[in-house]
Amino acid sequence: MMQDSFKEIAKALVLAVILIYMVLAAEFESFIHPFTIMLSLPFSLIGAILGLLIAGSTINIMSLIGVIMLMGLVTKNAILLIDYTNQLRDQGMPIVDALVEAGTVRLRPILMTTMAMIFGMAPIALGIGAGAEIRSSMGVALIGGLITSTFLTLVIIPLVYLLIDKLQKQFKLAKSDIPERNPGA
Repeated sequence: MMQDSFKEIAKALVLAVILIYMVLAAEFESFIHPFTIMLSLPFSLIGAILGLLIAGSTINIMSLIGVIMLMGLVTKNAILLIDYTNQLRDQGMPIVDALVEAGTVRLRPILMTTMAMIFGMAPIALGIGAGAEIRSSMGVALIGGLITSTFLTLVIIPLVYLLIDKLQKQFKLAKSDIPERNPGA
């Protein structure tokens, strides 16, 4: 029964990642930027596992439900950062300046929403209340994942965005250097 439950949770996790990609691709009208944003997902998994290890909790159904919740929460931070960067670039700002400005302007909302979620999950993670011991692993996974992903997202996502932009420019430059065939000549 437990194996079946873990299989169903794994299916839900895969479905969540696919749906996140589809929504992001529609929102950004790009197939590349969703990958930049979704790079923050592994950072959340690292934090969730570390949080469970530190708290001495096990990976169970509740912690896996917490990981699925974490996927949506973590992408929010990267969306705030990348969306504002794209807005600044559309206004003509150079990419590095846009990334620095987006990081500066969006730092406060990212930290505020993350801290609100961490403080909101603290009673669950601490096991306060009747029957809360069962749900504590969910709170621990969420708090650990949010802490690591927030800090790593603020550093690594802009770097990946810059790298992908440079790769796109090189690809376009290489594509423009290829002579076109003229079948009529």
